[in-house]
Amino acid sequence: MRAVLVILVVVLALVAAFAVQNPGIVTVRFLHLSGDTSLLVIVVLSFGAGIFAGWLAGIPATFRRARRIRELEAQAAAKGRPADAPPPAPPPAPPRVSP
Repeated sequence: MRAVLVILVVVLALVAAFAVQNPGIVTVRFLHLSGDTSLLVIVVLSFGAGIFAGWLAGIPATFRRARRIRELEAQAAAKGRPADAPPPAPPPAPPRVSP
């Protein structure tokens, strides 16, 4: 988790450096709409749209994980032990005999 935060901070710093070093005014055209705005605004909005799209792409996996957790908790409850209880210890290994 810490590595993800470090990478996120580095990426944010690079986006901020790019946006600050390119303060020009650009014309944005989409379909029949157009407008003039700062490149800083375009970079920040594009970055935010990318983060939002990535978040949306991760939603199905989040639901699958939650469903799987519920299934495993139900299985654990059916076996008669609490879901947060540690699993039973494995049986001891038989002693080794030297040849």
